[in-house]
Amino acid sequence: MSELFDFGFTAVDETELNSYQKAEAKVEETEAVAEATQKKIDDLYNAIQPLLNNLKANPEKEYILWPNRLKKVEEFEEFLYDIYKS
Repeated sequence: MSELFDFGFTAVDETELNSYQKAEAKVEETEAVAEATQKKIDDLYNAIQPLLNNLKANPEKEYILWPNRLKKVEEFEEFLYDIYKS
């Protein structure tokens, strides 16, 4: 039984510790940004998909009845802008 048991850790100096802590903080920051970006992408997709589904609903009809179209489009633009800026 000549093997040494090293307890699974290694000693480091202060410079190595600081470098590790900075790298770990950067990873956490990057993960937070990635999650926020993914949420925006998901929100945009979920906002646009119903519009596309409604447009595809009756392809045999040549015309779309869309009362108050300008108002609805402007509301949707604002909705998308709010998602974009969040």
